[in-house]
Amino acid sequence: MNTNINSTEDKNVDHEAVKQAISAEEERLELLSREEAASESDDAKESSRSSGSGGNGNGAGKALPADAIILIPIRNSVLFPGVVSPVTIGRAKSVAAAQEAVRAESRVGFLLQRERDKTEVGPDDLYWVGTSGRIVRYMTGQGGAHHLVVQAESRFRVLEFLDGWPYLVARIAKVDGGDTIIETTGIEGKRALDDPEIEARFMRLKAHAAEAIEMLPNVPDELANVVQGMDSPSSLADLVANFLDIDLAEKQTLLEMFDLRARLDKVLAYLGERIEVLRISKNIGEQTRKVFDDRQREHVLREQMRQIQKELGEGDDTAAEAEELGKAIDAAGMPEETEKYARKELKRLQRMQEGGT
Repeated sequence: MNTNINSTEDKNVDHEAVKQAISAEEERLELLSREEAASESDDAKESSRSSGSGGNGNGAGKALPADAIILIPIRNSVLFPGVVSPVTIGRAKSVAAAQEAVRAESRVGFLLQRERDKTEVGPDDLYWVGTSGRIVRYMTGQGGAHHLVVQAESRFRVLEFLDGWPYLVARIAKVDGGDTIIETTGIEGKRALDDPEIEARFMRLKAHAAEAIEMLPNVPDELANVVQGMDSPSSLADLVANFLDIDLAEKQTLLEMFDLRARLDKVLAYLGERIEVLRISKNIGEQTRKVFDDRQREHVLREQMRQIQKELGEGDDTAAEAEELGKAIDAAGMPEETEKYARKELKRLQRMQEGGT
């Protein structure tokens, strides 16, 4: 996996297709604004009500300050630097933001919203630490959904939200993979990746990640090779964090951990818990498989015994014997306790018979 921030090539974006998608979207938004319906989904309603601001170009295309970036709020995922992720959007402001970012070939920032079901979001509804990246694919789907493929690049912290655009815009400070803030002027602070304690955590995380990959089903072999080939502790921590099965709030906490050592410790703790679950699941699976194999072997042996008894003519005799004993018990008029014991022994005989058939 290439984790270089500048590794994404703009040639991956089909600009002609995006222009066509933008034109079609403007027509769709104009139509929706004239036919508002109560049964529309929240996102479609938002697109209908906001089509005037999102599609009329008011403020769109206006130059951003040097330290500002277009923002898109997202509901269901946290993007981590160095990871290619799918993002689906539907709100008019988000669509306008994505289209402008593609048109201007600029980076765009993604912020997780605090309440997943909220449609109208502002600065107070968002976490102020997010991930910036480039939209490398843009596809329009049915029902007003727009699908993006994003190459996430770096963390950032919002400094101030700005007005005057038909989508969210904010001044930001970029954050490196360790604990040094890199201002948008491009002056980069020194990263302390030569720390022996960080290196030790890095090697441990590699080993744990390899173990988890080995136990997970349907994981491509290439992923293990990617992990072993990584030489950046920060990139490995972000890659593992992206795949962890934890709550969005917990992922957001990892994103906001600028101190590399602390982030490695937290990712190691989460991964250790996951590995323990995988080990238990694996042991249960092996035990279940052993019981199944034993039962299957017993079934085969019983079937073989039944065939042998059939060839020897013993099966019918045993069944007839059990039937005769049942009739004898019925006719004997035994005391209650004696009859109960006799029928118990008869059932045992019948089970023995069934075991051989």
